[in-house]
Amino acid sequence: MESVSLKIAPSLDQLERITAVVEDLGERDDWPADLIFKVNLVLDELWVNVVHYSGATGDVEVSLDADADEVRLEIADDGRPFDPLSEAVEPDLDAALEERPIGGLGIFLVREMMDELHYRREDGKNRLAMVKRKGG
Repeated sequence: MESVSLKIAPSLDQLERITAVVEDLGERDDWPADLIFKVNLVLDELWVNVVHYSGATGDVEVSLDADADEVRLEIADDGRPFDPLSEAVEPDLDAALEERPIGGLGIFLVREMMDELHYRREDGKNRLAMVKRKGG
């Protein structure tokens, strides 16, 4: 089992650090390239949301655990309570591109890329736990 935990200030400058950690873990654990891409895309989308919209002031916790079958991720921030699984607006994918608002696809992409998503508010923090099975 491979595990990594980070506590990082909520800043866009930290995205490179997160990407490097995912790539290192993926290489050590022999993940396929598409799995590394999906995990990085999900963390990138969630990180941007935390930095721009949550109002988090303390360090954001990012953890990754991988075993032979799956990768488990969790991101936790002290920002405003927000359950992305029930509060995020579903994008209208049938609308013409010029009629769609800019942005708004991040949570949709996270839902599409991950196999399981679980949100909870605990100890004053938003905690979004995710699972990506290595075979799927």
